[in-house]
Amino acid sequence: MLWPAILLFIAVIVIFTRRFRLNKEPPLDKGNIPWLGHALEFGRDAAKFLNRMKKKHGDIFTVRVAGLYVTVLLDPNAYDALLSDTKALDFKRYAQVLMRRMFSLNLPNHDPASERSWMKQHFQGPGLVKLCESMQNNLQLLLNSTDVAQNPMQWRQDGLFSFCYSLLFRAGYLTLFEVDKSDITQLTTVYEEFRKFDGLLAKLARLTAKKGERRVASEAQERLWDLLSACWLGERAGAQRNTWQQSYLQHLQSERVEEESQRRAMLLQLWVTQGNAGPAAFWLLGFLLTHPEAMLAVRTEIRSLQLQRHPLASLQKCTPVLDSVLKETLRLRAAALITREVIQDKLLPMSGGREYLLRRGDRVCLFPFLSPQMDPQIHSEPEKFKYNRFLNADGTERTDFFKGGVRMKYYNMPWGAGGNMCVGRHFAISGIKQFVFMVLAYLDLELCDQRCTMPPVNPSRYGFGMLQPIGDLEIRYRLKPTSCSL
Repeated sequence: MLWPAILLFIAVIVIFTRRFRLNKEPPLDKGNIPWLGHALEFGRDAAKFLNRMKKKHGDIFTVRVAGLYVTVLLDPNAYDALLSDTKALDFKRYAQVLMRRMFSLNLPNHDPASERSWMKQHFQGPGLVKLCESMQNNLQLLLNSTDVAQNPMQWRQDGLFSFCYSLLFRAGYLTLFEVDKSDITQLTTVYEEFRKFDGLLAKLARLTAKKGERRVASEAQERLWDLLSACWLGERAGAQRNTWQQSYLQHLQSERVEEESQRRAMLLQLWVTQGNAGPAAFWLLGFLLTHPEAMLAVRTEIRSLQLQRHPLASLQKCTPVLDSVLKETLRLRAAALITREVIQDKLLPMSGGREYLLRRGDRVCLFPFLSPQMDPQIHSEPEKFKYNRFLNADGTERTDFFKGGVRMKYYNMPWGAGGNMCVGRHFAISGIKQFVFMVLAYLDLELCDQRCTMPPVNPSRYGFGMLQPIGDLEIRYRLKPTSCSL
């Protein structure tokens, strides 16, 4: 009796989830598994799967993923038509889904436009200057408090990913959250709990976490909620009232967010602001360590900065080589999916002149990692790290990239585009550059094994910002003999 019931269930699914391609709609690829479609392959390695679909169908196609139909657009010259449309396409619905899955957070009155306006107060203009100065001071504080500063001639060994992530995360945490800078135990606890949580984030988003993994993630969430909310709940006397964290709390209160959700939203902001800088710095320094020519060019530029009166201040405008290295690193390792819900039928014009119909109820995604960032028609040998890819022959910034003879508006999109650009990108870039400058200017840094190569990326992280490695690069470092302190 069991098999007939199973077959009947499958037949019902097939009948009631049938879908046919309508006139003007993109190519439809439902996969071979009823309802599930391509969900397993998409989740295992989105870049590999979508690249296969692109070769099969072109720059636009619709795939079935766990009962949903997702249209993927890979034509950069058609991106504006999606990114600028707030009538037929909606960002809030899918954002709410991810907040519930990843952060156990419900913000029914969340207004992305209001949040962007609030963020601009801190991540642009005088607010940005204040945050960057604080970040610089905290990086110096943490580097000076390490064992290498206490025993300058002794070599220390570590994994590069752990080294970068730990220092940048803790410096960013000190910059944005009201904590006691001398409380090393709390800093360490927050970082360790965050790493546990972050390691399971992709599975939480895709609903593929096992029971034990969900328990680990839940315990890490609870611990982080307590640690992040302790100060603004009045548990610390004399807390400053004009900080970034207090300002965010006031923003949440203006949206009538209940107190428990305010606690949970702090973890969301911790991940948004601190989840990508450490991995980005790892890839950047890793590429330099495994490409001697690039390392020489960056060290030469840093030495020229050290001759100036205010070298760290000059980082914002006098580092074309380091800027090119950072852009190339992000091109190779920034891999977010930009997703919208289709709330009414929409005709989408492509760069070649053809129009495609997006169906109401579907989702539509852009994946800039595949195009433009890894498009061989835009970037020659896109899989290779080329430190001067974004430099002209005269050392100035290169911005002219072409595809099919047409100059590209979007040739690198690690921060999004247009009105959807990441508001905090300037703070993130400043922090990464400050960190790289301090490490290369004041530390002797080298690979433990000069023959080793960069570790592979974790393919499950495609779609969630900066990629992370499988494994690490073992390094050793010490304070340079000419540097008595940072």
